[in-house]
This record gives sequence, structure tokens and C-alpha cells, in this order.
Amino acid sequence: MALPLPLVRHFAFVRETPRARRRVAALCAALALACPAAWAGGSMHPVHAAHGMVVSVHELASEAGVEMMQQGGNAIDAAVATGFALAVVHPAAGNLGGGGFMLIRLKDGADHFIDFRETAPGRATATMYQDSHGNLIPKLSIIGYKASGVPGSVKGLVYAEQHFGKLGLARVMAPAIRLAREGYPLSWNDARSMSRDPNFAQFPDSRRIFQNDGRGWHQGDRLKQPELAHTLERIAADPEDFYHGKMARQLADFIQAGGGLITTDDLAHYEVKDRTPVQGSYRDLDIISAPPPSSGGIALIEILNILGGFNLESAGRDSAKSIHLIAEAERRAFYDRAQFLGDPDFTGVSTLDLLDKRYAAAWRASIAPDRATPSDELKRPAMFPDLERYAAEHPVGAPGPESTQTTHYSVVDADGNAVAVTTTLNASFGSHVTVGPLGFLLNDEMDDFSTKVGAPNMFGLIQGAADAVAPGKRPLSSMTPTIVLKNGKLWLVLGSPGGPTIITTVASVLIGVEDYGLDIQEAVNAPRLHHQWLPDRIFMERDRFSPDTLNLIESAGYKTARAASYGDCECIEVDTSSGELLGASDFRNDTGQAVGY
Repeated sequence: MALPLPLVRHFAFVRETPRARRRVAALCAALALACPAAWAGGSMHPVHAAHGMVVSVHELASEAGVEMMQQGGNAIDAAVATGFALAVVHPAAGNLGGGGFMLIRLKDGADHFIDFRETAPGRATATMYQDSHGNLIPKLSIIGYKASGVPGSVKGLVYAEQHFGKLGLARVMAPAIRLAREGYPLSWNDARSMSRDPNFAQFPDSRRIFQNDGRGWHQGDRLKQPELAHTLERIAADPEDFYHGKMARQLADFIQAGGGLITTDDLAHYEVKDRTPVQGSYRDLDIISAPPPSSGGIALIEILNILGGFNLESAGRDSAKSIHLIAEAERRAFYDRAQFLGDPDFTGVSTLDLLDKRYAAAWRASIAPDRATPSDELKRPAMFPDLERYAAEHPVGAPGPESTQTTHYSVVDADGNAVAVTTTLNASFGSHVTVGPLGFLLNDEMDDFSTKVGAPNMFGLIQGAADAVAPGKRPLSSMTPTIVLKNGKLWLVLGSPGGPTIITTVASVLIGVEDYGLDIQEAVNAPRLHHQWLPDRIFMERDRFSPDTLNLIESAGYKTARAASYGDCECIEVDTSSGELLGASDFRNDTGQAVGY
């Protein structure tokens, strides 16, 4: 019997001895029989608040955001404070050396999508990760100095604060500076993951900071980061220094000394993009989500458009029928994702046709009621000549296994402003290179490009030519920060990490609340599944679905694969009648917390 994740994290010793594992397994079995709801794991109820709420992967970061709202700030102030705090307390994905997306819904109804995704350096080429024979050089786009794109997080957070915040940069960065200077206690998982990561040993500053100079960390140890604290103080005093001043020269010199490509010119020319979000509808809901260069919003809305013609409530939650319908919708959306999506400034093709309800209806008609559609038999509805021409000229490969990295947080304030933010270093701890004098890790976002068309990235995803490496280009992403309105009122703020599983995780939570009547915590805790076209199988959380259901799924022609967990949703539901806020942190992490006031 596998242990539910919440009990594993509270009984960490079960990982060490078989006897202890058997004893806790017996306890879990008794709990499951006595109270089936307990087996679902995690908090069973959302956190309630009247005025403001922040939900993130780390309680200290959530508290930093709430602190800003209590000081008179708005949701954007809170989001920026949370983002900088995560750069301190969640080094696996919170960052100064990476990038991300911020979706803002202001109380007056205005929407903004702040794109601070990393870009390829000016000296990047389509074949830079291949040898003279055209073979990919192992790990060159994953570990080390050449794996990094030009970081956008600092400029993105600063842009948001300057354009939409109230308190000013120095004030919202104060909690992060304090946490870096004074330190914070490490959780069991954080201490373990840093201490055991084999790639830090290659880089002296990373080993010194994140592995305690080779001594390793233990639960409760206090991690202090004085170099990072000083860097944060410099950014708070003069944010332009990161991209145009002495700090930019320090960063570029450090990267180039290690053989990387980023220059001061790359940093000086980095731009934040204030884009228009993609919008769609599902049942009586309005969906606001991420546009390209994220594939998230288009793929999410395409999945929901296809499912909109089915009655999932009557099919039953976690039933074989519901799983079949959801998997087939996901299969078709990911087929389109692999073919068409990339940086809109480079692809030259509009992907908004993919959101057309008529297109979804044509896809829906191709779903057999009781049989899986083999992925190699999919035939796209021939409705849009521009897309068909593009597809004919740009053959596509096959996506594969998923990542579990990145981080998401959600914010709502007392006035009804809402922010959904997803940021990343790409892999856990990014390139594993720490910029020694500045104290922060660099991303390995270049692996999100098609480093060789037809060859998989670290997550098994093979993008089409639309995502080939080019100077100044932003790699395709699956990040899906999403805001949902119900009858025109703010209702849900959603998002997750997880590479391609981000899209299906957000869809799962939204479907759980809308179709199955779950509250936001129940929907976040619910079992998850994922289909991404290729490899042609359903990935399902281990021991979260009944054996009978799995047998029915497999008899319908599906191949299944198991994983311990998918995603890490940090979400907010707003009661549209009372305005009460309900925050849900995912039980799949051991440090997350919804904090409200």
C-alpha cells in the first residue's frame, strides 16, 4: 500500500526503514477505513479570509504578501513582495535569475498579462547545443553557463510594481531582504533536496550556499544568504542597476567567464511585454489566461471548449467515462500545442483560431464514446487554411514525460484586484550555477527551445520548428496563470507548476469546482491525470484511482502510467455573493500555505 503524501511528509522517517513504513501503512489503512476523506490528504478545508489572501508554496512568502496588504498595499504590491520573498525561501524555482508571467485583473475590469519570460542571448544559434555531426551534446542546455537565457524576473516584478503597485519597490522588497539577511528554517524536503542534488558540486558558489559547503543541511537549519540580501538591497535602491549598471556588468562578466553567452548588451535590451491575455468561456464562466509565448491559455481553453459539449457531472467524478472524455480533449489540445505554439513575435501565424468553438465542436465529434483514439490516428479538423499551410510546412515531433518544477502563487485584495503569477528557473535549481558575488541561481530555460527539431528536451517534450532557438526569442512555456469570472464577478485565481502538466492541472481544478461542485481545497486535493498526445498514454497519480476504474480505462484502449503526484496548485476561490476569500494550498508540498486577513 502506498502512503498518502501528507502522511509521508509528517512521518518522514518512513522513508528510511521498512519496518517503520509497514507500521505507518497499517495506520493509514485504518484511517482510510474509518474516514475515507482523510485518505485524500492535506488540508480538508480552505483557509477563509474577509479582506485579502495570498497562497504560495512557502508560508513565509505568503506572509510577506499579506504584510503588504495590511500596510495599505494592493494585490500587485502583495504579489511583488511574494515574488521577491520566494527568490529567498524557494530557491528551487523562486528566482532573480529566471522568468515568468503575471496575470493581473484590476478591480475596474482591466486585464494585463506581464510577460517576463527569459530570452535567448544575442549570440544564440539554432544549432548551439549540437556537435559538428548534428548530435545533441548531453546536458549542455540543462546544466552550466550556456543553459541560461537572459533573466526577466527582476524587470517583470519591478514593472508590475511601478505600473500597478502603491507602496513602492523598497517597501515591498523589505520582507525578502529581511529573510535573506536573517535566514529562515529549512523544511525537511528543502534540506534534503539541496543536500542531495548532485549537480551543485560542479559549481563552488552553489555548493557553498545550497549544500552548506559540502556539509549538507538538516530540517530546521537556518539558511542565511548575505550576498543575496545585498543584491536585493541594490535592486530596491536602483532596479536599473540589474540591467544597465554595475550589477549588469558583474552578471555578464561572471557568465562569460564560465563560457556562457549572456552579455551586457543582452541585459540592456531585455524588454518586459505587457500582452493581452487570451480569453474564452466554459459553461457560464469567463476564462482569462496566458497568451503565447505560453501555450497554457490556448491549450487550457481548447480543452475546456471540447469538454463544454459533454455533461461531466452526470458522467461522475473520477469515473472511467469522465477520465476518457478529459483525456481525449487533452490529447487533441496537446496535438495542436506541439504543432503551432511558440513566441508570437517569431512564428508568424495566429493561433487564436484554435479557440474557435466551431473548431472544438469538430474535435469533439471525433471522440468515440467508449474507445481511445490512438494518437497517431488523429486528424485535425481542416477549418483554417493559414494553420493548415503552417502545419504542412512545419512538421512536429512527439512530447513525452513531464517536469514537476516551477512555482505559482495567487493573490486577491480587499478591493477585488487579483493576481496570478507563475515563475520558473525551468528545472529545479535551474542551471545549478550561482552567480557568486550576487547570490542567486541562473535559469536553464534554453532547454525549453527546440534545441534540435525532433529531439526531446529534458522533460521529453519535442517542440516544432516554431520553437527553434533564435536570438532574442522567448521559449515556449506551459505556464498557465488563470483568472476565472462567474457572472462577470471574480471567482477563481489558479495556477500550478509541472511543465506540460500545468495545463491539465489547472483544467482539473477548474473542472472540479465547476462540474463536480467541489470547494477549492477539495478540487486542489483531488486526484489528477494528464494526457499530452505523445507518448500515447494517460499519466495518473499513483493510488488515487480505483483499480476497477483503471481496468475500464485500459479495456477502452488506453495505456496508463503512474507518478507520485502532479502539480502544486496554489489557488483562491471568491464567494461571489459574500466576497469571502477561500485559499487552498496544495497538500503535495510541505511548506505551502494560504494566508489571509
